[in-house]
Amino acid sequence: MLKKAYDCGINFFETGDMYGKGKSERLIGEAFKDMRNEVIISTKYGYDFEQVKQIGHTELPQQFDEKFTRKALNNSLDRLKTDYVDMYGLHNPKMHHIKDDSIFNTLDSLIEEEKIRTYQIALGPAIGWTKEGLESMKRKNVTAVQTVFNILEQTPGNELLNSGIENNVGILVRVPDASGILTGKVNADTKIDEKDHRSVRKGEWIKASLKKVEQLRPIADRNGLSIKELAIKFILSKEGISSVFPTVISEEEIQTFSDMSNGKYLNNSDMKEIDQLYTKWWSENPYELKATQVA
Repeated sequence: MLKKAYDCGINFFETGDMYGKGKSERLIGEAFKDMRNEVIISTKYGYDFEQVKQIGHTELPQQFDEKFTRKALNNSLDRLKTDYVDMYGLHNPKMHHIKDDSIFNTLDSLIEEEKIRTYQIALGPAIGWTKEGLESMKRKNVTAVQTVFNILEQTPGNELLNSGIENNVGILVRVPDASGILTGKVNADTKIDEKDHRSVRKGEWIKASLKKVEQLRPIADRNGLSIKELAIKFILSKEGISSVFPTVISEEEIQTFSDMSNGKYLNNSDMKEIDQLYTKWWSENPYELKATQVA
């Protein structure tokens, strides 16, 4: 599937060391070991998954000190079969991490040592972390911020986009499908297993989201698009977007999503209509935004 993505023109591959406890990195490393200079590889760190067992979806302990950072990076480089990564990321840092100069001094040293070329801040795991994202953009070598953003959940993405444009920081989008709502994988009858990370999406949220999808359908129809296509093209129509990370499980889906990034996006009138709909949704039923808890 990775080679299929490359054949479709995709050259940016983003992962994290804790995904599959290193398996994701190993797969990328094996796929591109003989063509390293032809792809851009991004990975991230911060969770001590080797020493602590994760229970359910609880968050593991985080470490970003220099010793842990260097060890994590070296382990990632081994798994990726490379001597550098194009982008290294802090995985779900909290505000005190973002304000810790020593963490970024270490990352800057790794740039000087040519082990990494730049770094990103990946916000999460839940949606929110507005202040954390805005604060991170003040760091000189932060070139990207990763956040949940989709046509149904544009907060805090829109604010981060505006700040990113001002600070020359790109936005990397995850969950562009709103956990399957916008691709049709989740409907009113879907039962999400407790082991699935999407289980945080409650039935009421699914029902409300499906109603919003129907309000978007006229825009999709007049453009000859499916809701899935509208969702992706909406994001790609936004200034400041660097890349979008859809969930794919087949080569067919890779081809489908690749075909959507053909440069034919939404016009200003469509974008304005979507903006008006979202403003209405947010005013009627704003959702919770996670943030660092201050003791």
